[in-house]
Amino acid sequence: MSPTESPARDRLLIVEDDAAQRVGLQKLLTSWGFVVDVARDGREALEKIAADRPGIVLSDLVMPNLGGLDLLRALKQDGADITMVLLTAQGSVETAVEAIKQGAYDYLTKPVDPQRLRIVLDQVAARQDTLREVRALRRQLQERGTFGSLVGASLEMRKIYQVLEQAAPTSASVLVHGESGTGKELVAQTIHQLSPRAGQPYMPLNCAAIPDTLLESELFGHEKGSFTGAVARRAGAFELAHRGTLFLDEIAEMTPVTQAKLLRVLQERSFRPLGGSREQSVDIRVIAATNLDPKEAVRQGRLREDLYYRLNVFAIQLPPLRDRKDDIPLLAQAFVKDFDDRHGRHVAGVSDDAMKALERYNWPGNVRELRNVMERATIVAKGPLIEPADLPALAAVSAPARMGPADAALAPGTTVDQAEQRLIEITLQHTNGNKTRAAELLGISLKTLHNKLNRMKEDRRDEPAE
Repeated sequence: MSPTESPARDRLLIVEDDAAQRVGLQKLLTSWGFVVDVARDGREALEKIAADRPGIVLSDLVMPNLGGLDLLRALKQDGADITMVLLTAQGSVETAVEAIKQGAYDYLTKPVDPQRLRIVLDQVAARQDTLREVRALRRQLQERGTFGSLVGASLEMRKIYQVLEQAAPTSASVLVHGESGTGKELVAQTIHQLSPRAGQPYMPLNCAAIPDTLLESELFGHEKGSFTGAVARRAGAFELAHRGTLFLDEIAEMTPVTQAKLLRVLQERSFRPLGGSREQSVDIRVIAATNLDPKEAVRQGRLREDLYYRLNVFAIQLPPLRDRKDDIPLLAQAFVKDFDDRHGRHVAGVSDDAMKALERYNWPGNVRELRNVMERATIVAKGPLIEPADLPALAAVSAPARMGPADAALAPGTTVDQAEQRLIEITLQHTNGNKTRAAELLGISLKTLHNKLNRMKEDRRDEPAE
């Protein structure tokens, strides 16, 4: 088979101005079974790409005439279905991250580690299958209003699907933020399922649910005897998710010290277990999530600025359900079908009156609350359709409490901290002291609510006695 007859995914173009590195890479990749061509700079690369479309371009970032970033832009403008991997010196990593935002698949620092290069190229080969799956999902969206496991055809959700299409086939980090219950983990699962890592482990970790003293061990693992109670070696999330995806929920709940260690792993792609003496290389994609505005979390010192920029290669902001009520009928019907099958019921859907009730409700718990309401309604429904009488949870769970004038308005001069404290107090009164429910209504984690309540107690102790 001639080079032009070989599959595009097996044809690779090396773009490198250093002759020794160019020849060395060509010999290595040829020995791996690729059909390899070379170019000395971006201009020569464009000529060779026009003549013989390769499936992969492995390009240096900084070159004379036309550098790697300009080559990437030219290919993107041309609409070429080519996967690009960049080679960069350590000092140009920030530029490489910017290139990923513009469509590069990944970057490798020089000198190139052959083992790491082989892993990336294996992932690139699998990327072609991923792109075919994404095209199938576009058809699914048009026909059924769903995108993989995500349900919704509103303009807000279509914008998110576009970002998912860009982000999923790459190894780039993703930062997802939105209120509690909007589906952040479902987005992370969808990215993993649409990525070349789909056949590898998916490891979710809720940083807010793990005590600070144990989180580092959960992330990096520990050796036997590294601390009191460490009676055996234990693998952490990074080791367990090797070659797959690690989802870190509530990233802003992580202590600054642990955030710094996480940043180092993302930069160096290696970690050391607690009590360990050797570094372990790791090939992993990190998706992080927070129910806070990330920029505000940085301003408050809850999220390290350098970690934010490292994670925020792709940013996805999930809208609350009240801002995409057009999706409620699709979501409700999907939940009814799921729970009808699961519980062995014979419910076909939702009546018009019940649907109007669902659409009028404000959904402070977002999609998670809608899901819970639909599960109960499917179980208790007496006929083939869910009726308003099957939805008492809408009134009982979180109907807004009546507020007096003192609750509804704040006097001029009230500080932000004072307003926040009053809002927490009102919400706790409304939930009869149920902190879990209050945290959901406030759109924060239970751990965050406990931290705020503790600070409120300390502030009151510090107030001068009258």
